[in-house]
Amino acid sequence: MHAQAITSTAKPEVAHLTLCRGLERQAVSHVVAISSLCKRAAGETLFSEGEAADGAFEVVKGTLRLYKLLPDGRRQIVGFPAAGTLLGLAPEGAHVYSAEAVTDVTLCRYPRASFNRLVDSVPGLARRLWAVTADELRFAQDQLLLLGRKTAAEKVASFLLLLSDQQQSPTEVEVPMTRSDIGDYLGLTIETVSRTLTKLKRDKTIGLTSACRITLRDRDQLEALAAGEAATES
Repeated sequence: MHAQAITSTAKPEVAHLTLCRGLERQAVSHVVAISSLCKRAAGETLFSEGEAADGAFEVVKGTLRLYKLLPDGRRQIVGFPAAGTLLGLAPEGAHVYSAEAVTDVTLCRYPRASFNRLVDSVPGLARRLWAVTADELRFAQDQLLLLGRKTAAEKVASFLLLLSDQQQSPTEVEVPMTRSDIGDYLGLTIETVSRTLTKLKRDKTIGLTSACRITLRDRDQLEALAAGEAATES
């Protein structure tokens, strides 16, 4: 579903904006001045691959899925940005992937033209943007490792630890995405994802509190598995 974003004139709380972290007060005021809050309901599209990128977004609340459609119609999910993630930075002027809400989301929107002017004129903003972009590159490299060299069990363990780090919750994670989403992110079938989670539960490495909540019962074992240091069947 591709619906028009609901945009308000309300300004985001500065303390919650990753983009403003470390900037001087005057620089922050310039960033906030061009920003506005917008919302998407679960299942709605924020932007689609190939569309003109007329703005950048920072996730304030909720979770999105970023994906590309392959020539044969298959979907490759490239990430699940949550609060604090900046997206929509398209140097060629068009989005290179699609963004869809997994849950209800609130975002801070920065119009492209105004944002570009700020990058050129506000002290420290270009450096802050460079740091955010470097984080995105690191996540992309981690994704390549997930898809290329890890077993199914190692992939699922890595994914759960990623959610744990993202949510800053060492013992329990919310999993709002479907098993199909997880499979499309990790390059696995739904059956393999479900079978691997069941195996981790049977080994008492995790607990399946519900379909959307997982307890990390043995984090050390999970970290060893993600690093390829523990043997387990997938």
